[in-house]
Amino acid sequence: MATGMTNENESGIARAAFDSPESGDTRAGTAGTVRASIVGNVRSGDARTNAGVTPLVIGVTSHRNIAAREVEAIRQRVRELFAQLQHEFPHSPLAILSPLAEGGDQLVAEEGLKLGARLVAPLPFARELYAHDFADSEARARFESLCAQAQMIELPLLVGHTRAAVSTHGEERNRQYAQVGMFVARHCHLLLAIWDGKPSHQMGGTAQIVDYFLTGTPPGDIERRRNRRPRLYGGDDERLLCHLVCSRDAPDGAPAAPLRPGQVVWRNLDEASAPDAPMPGTFRTVYAHADQFNLDAAKYAAGIEADGANIDSIEPHAEGADAHAPSSPAALFRATDWLAMHFQKRVLLALRVIYLVAFVMGMAFTAYDNLPASDNMLYVFMFLFAAGVLISSIAKRREWHRKYLDYRALAEGLRVQCYWRRAGISLTSDPEFAHDSLMQKQDIELGWVRNVMRSAGLFGHARPAQDGVALRGVIDEWVGDDVSGELGYYRRRTGQREHAYHATEMIGAICLLAGIFLSVVLAVLAHRLSADAKNDLIVAMAVFSIFAAVREAYSFRKADRELIRQYRFMERVFSNARAALDKTDDADEQREILRALGEASLAEHVEWAVMHRQRPLEAGRM
Repeated sequence: MATGMTNENESGIARAAFDSPESGDTRAGTAGTVRASIVGNVRSGDARTNAGVTPLVIGVTSHRNIAAREVEAIRQRVRELFAQLQHEFPHSPLAILSPLAEGGDQLVAEEGLKLGARLVAPLPFARELYAHDFADSEARARFESLCAQAQMIELPLLVGHTRAAVSTHGEERNRQYAQVGMFVARHCHLLLAIWDGKPSHQMGGTAQIVDYFLTGTPPGDIERRRNRRPRLYGGDDERLLCHLVCSRDAPDGAPAAPLRPGQVVWRNLDEASAPDAPMPGTFRTVYAHADQFNLDAAKYAAGIEADGANIDSIEPHAEGADAHAPSSPAALFRATDWLAMHFQKRVLLALRVIYLVAFVMGMAFTAYDNLPASDNMLYVFMFLFAAGVLISSIAKRREWHRKYLDYRALAEGLRVQCYWRRAGISLTSDPEFAHDSLMQKQDIELGWVRNVMRSAGLFGHARPAQDGVALRGVIDEWVGDDVSGELGYYRRRTGQREHAYHATEMIGAICLLAGIFLSVVLAVLAHRLSADAKNDLIVAMAVFSIFAAVREAYSFRKADRELIRQYRFMERVFSNARAALDKTDDADEQREILRALGEASLAEHVEWAVMHRQRPLEAGRM
C-alpha cells in the first residue's frame, strides 16, 4: 500500500480447541473489531451478495510519482494480475486495501472497482485533512469519487499527535502515513508494491512499507511492541509481495538495476523469483485453501444458517456495521465453527469405519487360517481391505482431515481474536490480532488461516466496547467458572476423556486376561481336545487379541493420552487466570491477563494441531 505525500514525493502507504474427532461438545464464540471509526459504508448490497465468506485482500503500496509514460503499462499489468487471481481462485472475491493516495494507490483501486472488487480505504487521519494532499483538482476529484465507492476507515492519531500537528507537512504527518502503510501491510493477504526497488530512509515510504511487510521492522522510529524478530524456524513465511517494477518521475527515477519497468517479481523474506515468473506454488496453495474454504461455506450455507445461532448476541455491533455480512467477524466465526464440526464428524465416521473394517478383516483372516470350510473368508478379507482403502482414499481426496484441522485452527484463532477485541485488548496502537500468536511453527500451507485472521473485521466491523461491563462479560463468558466458560469446558472434558481412556485400558486388560486364560486352557487340555476344538480356542484367542489391538490403535489415533494431558494443562491455565482476574479490579491488569491467556490457549492449540496432523486417516497406518 502507499503512504500519503512525503518529502520524498512518494505516496506511502470454536468449538473445542483440543477436541479430537470424537468430541462433540459445544462452546460459544464471539467476535470483535479493530479500533477505528467507520466513516463510510460498503457499496450498497456488497456485504450480502458478495460470494465468499472471506475475500482475497490485496494491499497496495506505491510511489506517487510514477513516470507518466509507464502508467498505462502499469494499469495493464494490474488488470492481468487481478484477472489471474480471479481465474485461479474463483470463490474468493477480491478486496482492495488502498489509502487512495495519488499514483499507484488510486490506479489499483480504480482497476479493482472495474472488476467488481470491494474497496476498503484506510485513511491516515480525518478525510477532510487527508484531502488537502490532493492539490490538483483532477486528483482531488478522483479521490472523492473513490471515497464514494469505498468503505473508509479513519485511523486514530498516534499518541502525542494532535489534529493541528498533522494538518501541516512534517514529521507528525509522515508518521501517520507510516501508520496507515503498516495497517495495510498487517491486514492484506498479498501486498502489491508498485516500486522502483530502491531502499529509502523516508518515513513511511514505499521501500519502508515493503521492508515492514517482509521483516516486521517498523518504519523509522515508530514504537512497536514487537520489533524485528530472529528467524529461527525458516521456510514458514506466508507473506507474499508482488513487486511491480516502475520508474519515477525524477532525475534518478530509473528502477534499481537489473530491474526493468513493467516486470513482476514475486518476493518473500527469503527469496525473489525471476522477473515475470509464475506465482510460487506454495503460495498458490495458501490461496487455494482459502478459496476451498469459501467454496465449502457456500456449499453448506443452508446448514450454517439453520444452526440457530443468534449472531447479534455473539458480536455487539455499531450503527453502520452489518454483523450478518458474509465476512463480518461473527458470521465468519459461525461459518468456520460449523464447518469444523461438520468435517470433524466426517473424520470420526471414517475413523470408526476404518477400524471396524480392520477388526473384521482380522477375524476373517483368522477364520480362513484356522477353521475348516472357510475358504470364502479370504474373499471377505480382500473385499474389506479394498473397502478400507476406498474409504481412506475418499477421505484423503476430499481432504476431510486437513479441513477439520485447518477450520478448527481458524475457529479457535477467531475465538481468541474476538474475545480480545470485545475486551478492548490491543497489543499496539493499532489492534494486533491473534494470528501473531497462532501457528508460528506451522507449515506455510496453514498461512491461509493467518491470512483470514489478518483481514477479519475489515468489513462490517464495530467499535469494541471499553467499559467495565463489557470486560466483565468477556471474563464470565470466556474464562467462566467450574461449570461454564472455558474453565468449565476443560474441567468437564478432562473427566470425560479420563473415563474413556480408563475404559480402553480396562478393555485391554480384560482381553489380555481372557487370552491368557484361553492359552492356559489350550495348554492344559492340548492332548484331550480335538483339532476342531483347538482351532475354535485359537480363533477365540484371536478375537480378544485383535479387538484389544484395534481398540488400542483407535485410542492412539485419537490421541487420548495426549489430550488428557492438554485438557488438564488448560484447566490449570484457565483456573489460574480466573483466580488472578478475581484478585484485581484494575481493567488494564485484567486485559493483560486475558491477553496472556489467549496466547497460552493458541500455543496449546498449535501443539494439538501438530499432533493430529501426524496421525492422518490412512488405511496403511491402521
